[in-house]
Amino acid sequence: MSVLGEFTIHPADFALHHALSAVPETVVEIERLVATTEERVMPYFWAVGGDQDRFEAALADDPTVTQTARIDRIDGAVLYRAEWTSNIETIVYAYVEMGATILEATGNNESWEIEMRFDDEDKVTKFHKYCQENEVSFELDRLHEQAQPMASSQYGLTPKQRETLVTAYEAGFFDVPQQITMTELADQLGITQQALSKRLHHAHKNLVGNVLTIGQVGEGDDAST
Repeated sequence: MSVLGEFTIHPADFALHHALSAVPETVVEIERLVATTEERVMPYFWAVGGDQDRFEAALADDPTVTQTARIDRIDGAVLYRAEWTSNIETIVYAYVEMGATILEATGNNESWEIEMRFDDEDKVTKFHKYCQENEVSFELDRLHEQAQPMASSQYGLTPKQRETLVTAYEAGFFDVPQQITMTELADQLGITQQALSKRLHHAHKNLVGNVLTIGQVGEGDDAST
């Protein structure tokens, strides 16, 4: 049975520590990881907030990434593709070594919040041993078995996106008048306002793309049937 782990990691033990330290207002959200070889992992990540020109310049000097390229810009957020360098021993390479899957990763200059899936408890033990041998420190926030498919997967939502939408709904964020501000909601979730805005944007996009556009009526169809 697969196991889900939620970790808090110091930026120096993950990646982009130099870039995030140079522009502490920036929040990075990894969108997906592609393991190109046993030695290389290629991340796609969004950067939100802060001076984007300074952050991009800092990326060029960050020893954890190379071949950085800007892919897209949406609503003030910039999507990058890069390669993590193979001369760093971090939790990134535990992803390759242990065959784990990084489901979500959001970070700033203070910490990274990472959710990973392991095939079984044995992989979790090997992951812990790997981190000890390579002096990678982390704080385990939660470890639990995935007994059934994630309820949000059918809607294309990540667990954190689902948590954010549900929390926002229960707190009255979508009420008129609004019962909680974005700043208050971000504080309740323990994330920055920029990260909250980005997470809501992705969650709404995934919901529309996976729910409202499925079986969409065409222009020539009779919408009354």
